[in-house]
Amino acid sequence: MSASVGGLNMGDVIIQLLFLLLVILLVIGIVSLVVMCIKRNKRISQLEEKIDKLQSEKDK
Repeated sequence: MSASVGGLNMGDVIIQLLFLLLVILLVIGIVSLVVMCIKRNKRISQLEEKIDKLQSEKDK
């Protein structure tokens, strides 16, 4: 006889929790990736602005 809670097998509950955790981790991973890309693009833009400023000062 298997352990059950309210007609659900414990194995089923554990599998459902694991899939829920997997979905949550996937969402967190995607959000983190988007945030990292945005920060990277912002840093690249700042570097480009600094390079342009230095080139314009050099040309004077």
